[in-house]
Amino acid sequence: MFAQPDRAGFLPLAQLPSLVAGLMALGYQCRGPAVENGAIVMRELATPDSLPRGLQAEQAPGHYRLTQDTHNRYFAWANGPQAIKPQTFAPQESLWRVERDATGNLQFAAVLPAAPAQAIIGVRACDLAALALQDAHFLREGRRDPHYAQRREQLFLVAVQCAEPAATCFCASTGDGPTPTIGYDIALAELAEGFVAVAGSAKGNAVLKDLNLSPATPQQIEAARQQGEASAAVQTRSLPAHLSPAGGNLRDALMSRLEHPRWDEVATRCLACGNCTAVCPTCFCHAEVDEPALNGQSSEHARQWDSCFGETHGHLHGFNVRPDIRSRYRQWLTHKLATWHEQFGRSGCVGCGRCIAWCPVGIDLTEEAAALTAGGQP
Repeated sequence: MFAQPDRAGFLPLAQLPSLVAGLMALGYQCRGPAVENGAIVMRELATPDSLPRGLQAEQAPGHYRLTQDTHNRYFAWANGPQAIKPQTFAPQESLWRVERDATGNLQFAAVLPAAPAQAIIGVRACDLAALALQDAHFLREGRRDPHYAQRREQLFLVAVQCAEPAATCFCASTGDGPTPTIGYDIALAELAEGFVAVAGSAKGNAVLKDLNLSPATPQQIEAARQQGEASAAVQTRSLPAHLSPAGGNLRDALMSRLEHPRWDEVATRCLACGNCTAVCPTCFCHAEVDEPALNGQSSEHARQWDSCFGETHGHLHGFNVRPDIRSRYRQWLTHKLATWHEQFGRSGCVGCGRCIAWCPVGIDLTEEAAALTAGGQP
């Protein structure tokens, strides 16, 4: 974010609604933080000045509670249960439809989504890293997903630096935060008097140019940089050093421990509820179902989010390859931290900590990874 400080502008606090208004004037449906059912979620903003202030989220294993920020900041919360994923990979949608015409023949037609231009305000660095992984899956050459692509092309991303990481965050250990570095249109670092603002795309540069911002001072840029370093330093959780950006990865360590007794131990606690996969910003498992009309004249072929923790997810012809919670948890963790390296050249974990906070029994991915990879071969 601060690689080119000469291009950083300064957006006073009072001018933040002007940024939202400018995006709305360009035709973007603006989405930002809102409180719903006791959590911070991303919802459409009714007006340019409807971004909330003074929110924080206290997070721990199996625990999420909203609290008050004494400094009344806009973005002092670490993250909520939602990332960018629902805006690109819809939880449920029709892929194609079949109808019987007047002659009784079946007519098939693709169903593409209505994809309004959306600006998401408050995106975190970990979620930008997750979006890059989703892009690698859904937009890969020869297998481009038209539904995902149509929504993805309409996004405008306003990222913010995480100044107050949750106790469950560990993005510093995966190299994915807390300061945004790539993948955004505009990045903001919130200081007491306003925001250091940097454009990351031509679209973002045009929006900032229209705001006619004063250049950020060296002191403001340095304050934002130090804020990011401090945010990384206070993170107490981490993945084992095998996964550090300067080191290797956990693939060999985990795949050589497929019969480790820890898999049995964690299975006694895991409910196989799928919460971790639902809140994970990189999970992309889905099921496809047919939904016939009652009159027999048409049918919808739909895609919906699925989880490798579900019993039906492991069904093959005549048997289930993952018949118990032990094998399902092992599949999730080894895919996320090990075999993703073969698919995408990196781990599937971006350190957001959502799976820890939203697990009903408080299973901690970093604790499990450390236990499984500690010491020599079991």
